[in-house]
Amino acid sequence: MKRSVISVVGVFSVVAQAQALEMAPLVDAQWLDTHKDEPSLVILDVRSSIDNGGDEDSFREARIPGSRYTSYTDDGWRETRDSVAGLMPEVDDLEALIGSLGISNDSDVVIVPAGTGPTDFGSAARIYWTLKVLGHDDVAILNGGFAGWQQQGYDVASGEPSAVDSTSFEASLREQLVASTEEVEAAREEQAQLVDARPSDYFSGENKSPAARVAGTIPGARSLPHQSHLNVQNGAYYLDVESLQSRINEADLDSREHTIAFCNTGHWAATDWFVLSEVAGFENIAMYDGSMAAWTISDSRPVQLAREGIKQVRELLN
Repeated sequence: MKRSVISVVGVFSVVAQAQALEMAPLVDAQWLDTHKDEPSLVILDVRSSIDNGGDEDSFREARIPGSRYTSYTDDGWRETRDSVAGLMPEVDDLEALIGSLGISNDSDVVIVPAGTGPTDFGSAARIYWTLKVLGHDDVAILNGGFAGWQQQGYDVASGEPSAVDSTSFEASLREQLVASTEEVEAAREEQAQLVDARPSDYFSGENKSPAARVAGTIPGARSLPHQSHLNVQNGAYYLDVESLQSRINEADLDSREHTIAFCNTGHWAATDWFVLSEVAGFENIAMYDGSMAAWTISDSRPVQLAREGIKQVRELLN
């Protein structure tokens, strides 16, 4: 199978956007420090308790100057429906949430994770994916997050932040970025690339999330663990771009093929979607936000186990 090729230099090069600001999907602290006062720029801090990243009180104590806060875990970026956790909320609800943060269709958004762990990076990747699904292209993630910003010695603000005026945000839905359970079933028949972003012990069935009814993975899936994309440097977590091509090769992925990323509840999968779509340039890739929580809710769908080097497929049992 022919594999994709990544230009590492191109990942960090400036990519022209429709708005006045020009930014790549992944920006560094130096870029953000240079542009943080641009009128169109919204710096969105999404810290939460994930990977001990903090909360709104942490934001008040120390933040990037001019940034505004939303809790990834508490503000409605994901929801539970029909006993499936982690689903994308209704478009109207997301429009209201995004508008309440002062983000309009003309805003350039830089999402700031805590930078305290690989699962925390998934918070930024999930919000990035959500904005892309809603048709908003002028968005980036701060590599290293707030921890990296502090570590590199850039200015930090504290105290009560300024109030944010709500605005209007209107979505233009890109349904092709969201994979339903039915589309995953069809993708299996078409031999599309299903990419499991969970750690290897979940992929093999040795570990199981409470969100999934049984252990294992979707039959035929390839393993590309989300945490393999992040390296810790002086206490902050940065996306490892230089080794991305070798990880893609190891998973035997082709950038030209239809690809769907999944995990347990569509969080870790957002990291795989981000690195494959926005960094590696996969052009036909979606994320299954229901993931194993939705896949295993029915007894009719198979699950693959891989233990002691022997792969077996079993039907779900009650």
